[in-house]
Amino acid sequence: MRSRVRYVFTAFTNDSESNMYVYESADATTFTLLHGPAYEPPTGLVRDPSVIRHGDRWIVAHTTGWETGDFALAVSDDLAEWRHHTTVEVGAGWVRNTWAPEFFRDPATGRWHVVVSLSTDSYGPFRPHLFTAEDAELTRWSGPVELAGIGPNHIDTFLVHHAGEYHAFAKNETDKVVEHAVAPALTGPYRFVDTGDFAGWGRVEGPALTVLPDGRYRIYLDGYTTSRYVYSDSADLRTWTPPRELPGGLSGFVRHGSVFREE
Repeated sequence: MRSRVRYVFTAFTNDSESNMYVYESADATTFTLLHGPAYEPPTGLVRDPSVIRHGDRWIVAHTTGWETGDFALAVSDDLAEWRHHTTVEVGAGWVRNTWAPEFFRDPATGRWHVVVSLSTDSYGPFRPHLFTAEDAELTRWSGPVELAGIGPNHIDTFLVHHAGEYHAFAKNETDKVVEHAVAPALTGPYRFVDTGDFAGWGRVEGPALTVLPDGRYRIYLDGYTTSRYVYSDSADLRTWTPPRELPGGLSGFVRHGSVFREE
């Protein structure tokens, strides 16, 4: 019997940077609202919420402010009630912005990581850095390790492991397009294989990927200049379908989030 797949989508919205909304879908296309607003952090923002299922709980990592030296995690037992889990201090004196934390579980080690965009000056230039969980509860984290080769000004880096390589999709903050790099190891060195507006996505940010029921990949993108939220599909991470708007009233309402596939 084919297992049931559920996709859980967390996002902030055009209306509020401090309220997170939670959606679910069976096909990664048509999402229905589970709870919204579902979480407002004790202080700061809940921008860019990246969601995972960890054991019997759900955890999101999120941006806490426009100019902060930390990111935060929130936890839920049921996707309805959320509470602050931990705040991760970057611990680097040169950091002015800490943006867009994205979860990644390395299949080679099984360890959880968070990739965060860090800047050396106010609002750039940005480079992605990797934090590694040091306990099973995801409360203690290592210091930042730069992902070599992605730069000099890329944000919103999202990692995928495919065909024995690590793939990074990141927004070129100078040209305002999402580009694609690959590496033999998690921390690099990465080399860009697709640059510019290679897939015809236009000016987008916040890439987030998941695997569809048929095994293809889907990337979700925040068309922040056009108030459109779009998706595009690929079998090999190189050739992509034309972008389509997310239906159900989500396009134009949700902003930079992530989608987690749950079996």
